[in-house]
Amino acid sequence: MKKKKDIDLFAKAHQRVAPVVIAIARDYGADGHEIGILLSRRLGIPLYDNELLVRASMRLGASVDQVAMYDEQVAAEMMAFLPDRFDARTAADKLFDSMRGVIQDLGFTETCIVEGRLSDYILRENRNLISVLVTAPMEDRVKRVMAKRGLSEDEAKKLVKKMQKNREQFYKRYSNGAWKLRAGKDLVVNRGKFSRDACCEIIARAYEAKCAEIGMPLPTPVEPATIPMATEPPVAETVEASQAAVIAGENLAK
Repeated sequence: MKKKKDIDLFAKAHQRVAPVVIAIARDYGADGHEIGILLSRRLGIPLYDNELLVRASMRLGASVDQVAMYDEQVAAEMMAFLPDRFDARTAADKLFDSMRGVIQDLGFTETCIVEGRLSDYILRENRNLISVLVTAPMEDRVKRVMAKRGLSEDEAKKLVKKMQKNREQFYKRYSNGAWKLRAGKDLVVNRGKFSRDACCEIIARAYEAKCAEIGMPLPTPVEPATIPMATEPPVAETVEASQAAVIAGENLAK
């Protein structure tokens, strides 16, 4: 049965116009995090990724450093095959419970972008949710990881497979097998086919269409829409102070 707080959140969401929320799932190495940053600037709405760690750690009364090791990638690897018994409830499970509460608080009360953390499944009761998967062919993801991390092809391929498996196990464990990383998406964008800017624009147009459909006014974009170029500029390293927590610990998010 759903917790009383969860039921209250769902009821409130259906009593009024639910916010338009973009939940981004991403195959490892497909540039999902970078596209999320661009999308946040393009639409003028907040992006929650590593900031969720900050909020969840505050709920637990722990430091970000203490809980960072239990984020979705490592938690899945450690916990995926443990039986559901009392002593299996570790820091990873407690962190997920706290993070789920944070995601629900955000996803039923404000327009935003949430990356990873099973957000598409957690927020599935929001009728204005746009569930997105950012993907790319394996060879493209391997090349991207090689360039970013300075790895050999074999090392990069091993890392991509490992991290992808972790993300898939995370979905399996914390949805009790009811949801998969690539399941139930409203929109799939192929980073191997389109530039970062183009992927951003595709998602942005879907968001704008949903807002128009329900009569919700659009926020003021931080950055205006641009025509995607064949050669894309690198993502800027400096961002607004409000987005600092989003990009902090980027090695975990990617």
